[in-house]
Amino acid sequence: MNEEEALQEFGLEPGSGDRERIRRLLQQEFDNTSAEDNDYLKTLCIMLFAIGHVEDTQLIWQAKRKNQDTGSYVEVQLLCGAGFEDTIMYLEQKGGQQAGEQLQYLRQCEAYDFVDFSKEEWLSNYKQYYDFEN
Repeated sequence: MNEEEALQEFGLEPGSGDRERIRRLLQQEFDNTSAEDNDYLKTLCIMLFAIGHVEDTQLIWQAKRKNQDTGSYVEVQLLCGAGFEDTIMYLEQKGGQQAGEQLQYLRQCEAYDFVDFSKEEWLSNYKQYYDFEN
């Protein structure tokens, strides 16, 4: 599957019923060391961001950390589909090395990347980018 096929199948704001399939596709994409389609990886992250389950933040974090390119390509805001505060609380409660690293990263980015953060505004911008305006 590629970015265009994923958008055709799920749309930019898929329903919760598509969540597990999107999670599996994202996992496959960042497990595939030869994959070079960062647009596809990012699109899957945007879809999970749109669905907004706080548990998906760690999967998106793994995609963001896949390599240097995806680190800058997958915006930090995509880690917070459930909202910044809910994501922080989730990571604090989750514990562990990965959650700790992500928590530290989010806190470092808070003053710059989460001022007036609005999930709806980010989704609106992605809709314009992908030409999904209604």
